Amino acid sequence: MRARSLVILDKSVAAMVAAIEIYNKPVFMYREETFAVLAINAWELLLKAKWLKDNKNKLASLYVSDTGGAKQALSKSSPKSPRLRYKTNRAGNPMTHSLDHFVKSLVASKALDIEVERNLLALTEVRDNSIHFYNDNPSLAERLQELGTAAVKNFVIASQEWFSMNYADYNFHLMPLAFFNPVAAADAIVLTKEQRRVVSYIESMETNKESDRHYAVSVNVNLKFVRSTATHAMAVQLSNDPDAMPIQMTEEQITAKYPLDYAQVQNRCRQRYSDFLTNDKFHLLRASVSKDPKYCRVRELDPGNPKTPKKPYFSEAIMTFFDQHYTKK
Repeated sequence: MRARSLVILDKSVAAMVAAIEIYNKPVFMYREETFAVLAINAWELLLKAKWLKDNKNKLASLYVSDTGGAKQALSKSSPKSPRLRYKTNRAGNPMTHSLDHFVKSLVASKALDIEVERNLLALTEVRDNSIHFYNDNPSLAERLQELGTAAVKNFVIASQEWFSMNYADYNFHLMPLAFFNPVAAADAIVLTKEQRRVVSYIESMETNKESDRHYAVSVNVNLKFVRSTATHAMAVQLSNDPDAMPIQMTEEQITAKYPLDYAQVQNRCRQRYSDFLTNDKFHLLRASVSKDPKYCRVRELDPGNPKTPKKPYFSEAIMTFFDQHYTKK
């Protein structure tokens, strides 16, 4: 029988997959609202799975205790001590703690990053407005994608750190808004008081958008297709499908995607892990992903010169890979 935490983890991943699939549909009139509802649902289940894992899979660790009722309920076998009781819902089942409770508890124990808390607070505000009222503004849709992209990114990182999840068979990406309804005149749209409050609240959560952490409050999504005749432009195809549309990336974009050289990766590992050594284990691990474009790209120091030396550069994702093989401090 599988552990309860893993069963809930599966439900969590299913909810996030559903959120992404709905968001990426070509035509769906309730896109942002549905994504916010399902993404928050996925995160709440993920946090409950983590909580169960840390509490030996005891379901009672999720329940809200009813201290008032406990004072009046005495156990027959031990009449001097009250029997622990829990608050119940309309059906009479025990109520579980809220998303906010698990977020604050895990942040306090440093099991969860403060950036995730801010992201979920902002996304929850969008969810609440969707359920209890409505969101009806193109600029809010754009902000939702920034929050949603960060929520998906954070979800993948947390589930990998806590449960070593493998997402090789999933496409955990939100399609850029450029493929949907371009917000050409968003700056000219007048927001209502209610909409301004939502936007202001989201902005108040984004106090640290330039954080160097792996987690993020929101992620800016900027997609550009530029015809280039430059000889130094590097051709990149972001798909294994040979018929996929090719996308050109500039030197600056590649540097941003692969910012770490060998020495920087070593320094990151020394600072991040308590059991790290620059030994055969490290070299073998690094070599195992050196041909995976997700983690590494070999660049020419003098592009176009056939005799130029080459040097490997690594993406931030390589630290998530090393997290599976070393112990974090």
